[in-house]
Amino acid sequence: MWSFIVAIVIGFIAGLIARAIHPGEDKAGFIVTTLLGIAGSLLATYGGRALGLYPENSSAGFIASVVGAIIILFIYNLISRKTT
Repeated sequence: MWSFIVAIVIGFIAGLIARAIHPGEDKAGFIVTTLLGIAGSLLATYGGRALGLYPENSSAGFIASVVGAIIILFIYNLISRKTT
């Protein structure tokens, strides 16, 4: 449970950094960016556990969370671009 909370807090910061790093115009608001960052952090945490990179009950590192957030933000921009 604690690793889930840590992943959310790291994801919040990672989402803001991912938005600053991601090139192009991003029309997602603050809340959407934060949620995408949290999703990226959770993706990095559980994906890393599935690949055996992290032991059970540990969260992904900060850099992995930022990379996960950038991936989620990129996918979000591709989907939102097609629907508009």
